[in-house]
Amino acid sequence: MKVSELSRRTGVQVPLIKHYLREGMLPPGRSTASNQAEYGEDHVHRLRLIRTLIAVRGLSASATKEILDALTTEQEDLHQVFGIVLGVRPAKREEEAGAGPPSAEPAPAGLADAHELITEMGWEVSQGNPATHTLAEVLAALADLDADIDWRGLLPYARLADGIADVDVEQMRGERDLLAQAERAVLVSILLEPALLALRRLAQEAKSSQHFGGKPGETNSA
Repeated sequence: MKVSELSRRTGVQVPLIKHYLREGMLPPGRSTASNQAEYGEDHVHRLRLIRTLIAVRGLSASATKEILDALTTEQEDLHQVFGIVLGVRPAKREEEAGAGPPSAEPAPAGLADAHELITEMGWEVSQGNPATHTLAEVLAALADLDADIDWRGLLPYARLADGIADVDVEQMRGERDLLAQAERAVLVSILLEPALLALRRLAQEAKSSQHFGGKPGETNSA
C-alpha cells in the first residue's frame, strides 16, 4: 500500500508517518521508485502501536523507540514483550543491563503488607513493578484512616484480578507475529482498563439497587 493508504488505515497523518520513518521508529517500505515506497501489514501494526504508546500511555517518542527496538530483538519471548509494553520490565534484560546501584529512596509505608498479599496469591512479579508500590500506598492510606481493610481484605479483589489476568493472557495466545503480540498486549492491558472500570461502576449501581432498593437514577429525599 502507498503511504496515503497507510495513513488512512492507521489514522496517522502522512507528515507524522514520514517523521517516524526519518527517526527509525518505522522501518522503510519497499522502494518502487525514486520517491515512492510500498508498505505492508507490519507497518500498520507498528504505527498503531506507536500511536497507542504515545497517545494513550503517554510515552515520549524516544521512549517509544526504545520499546520498539527492544521488541524487535526479543524474538518469541512473549512474557518480555508483555512486560515491556506494560512498563513493568526493562527494555534491556536485567542480566544485560546490570543490577545498578541500589535505590536511595525509602521503601513506601505498606510495602511489607503489599508483599504479604502478593505472596499469599502466589504471584511471581518483577521487583521493579510499579503496581507493588501503588498497592503499598493504598494499604498505608487505609491504615492511616483506621479503615478495617488490610491486605487480607483485598484478597477477594486480588482473586478477581487474577481471573481477569487469565482472560488477558488467553487473548494473547493466538498472536504469533511479534508486533501483533505487542499490539494485543497494549489492547488487553491499557485500552481495556477504562472499560473495566466502567463495568465495575455499572455493576456497583445495579447491585446497590438490588440490595438497597430504589430505581437507577433515583435518590432518596429527606
